[in-house]
Amino acid sequence: MESTDFIDYYEILEISPNANSGTIERMFRHLAARYHPDNKETGDRVSFDLVVEANNTLRDPVKRAQYDVRHKAHSESRWRLKAEVNGGGGVERDIDIQNNLLSMLYVKRRQNVGDAGIGNHELERLLDCTPEQLEFQIWYMKEKGWLVKTENGMLAITVAGVDRVNSDHREKATNRLITDQSHGRQPVTA
Repeated sequence: MESTDFIDYYEILEISPNANSGTIERMFRHLAARYHPDNKETGDRVSFDLVVEANNTLRDPVKRAQYDVRHKAHSESRWRLKAEVNGGGGVERDIDIQNNLLSMLYVKRRQNVGDAGIGNHELERLLDCTPEQLEFQIWYMKEKGWLVKTENGMLAITVAGVDRVNSDHREKATNRLITDQSHGRQPVTA
């Protein structure tokens, strides 16, 4: 089962992964009654089916043990995600990779318009990033129209990508001028 297909049966039954069989049974009965299709007020067939599926898995010791292995792996991936978000390095690192990737492709296009592509493995090495980090940037930049795959499978910057690099450069230059001017002012005295 892939992580995108993972269903958290503990969440569905609103219980802890440490819950005993009595707790599982009580919550199953409560939720099954709530979501049963015959319940005119709160009946929901999809939710009912999930509650039954969760109960069938968690009440069987062998199935539960197998499920717990997948649940633990899924939980660990969520904690890694949370750690990356809390660390703040994820977004800043992505912005750096994105800017450097566009700059490299910009220079490569400027050096040789006809052969402007760079391969994924070379980009991973040059950007010092993982394949997953690069894959995310490629997806994002393709969606924005900033890069394309060439006929030979290399990545190359598009006109929109060149415009993005130029726009960033102009913005940074303007910010430097503003900063330089504000530092050069003398205090006014009365």
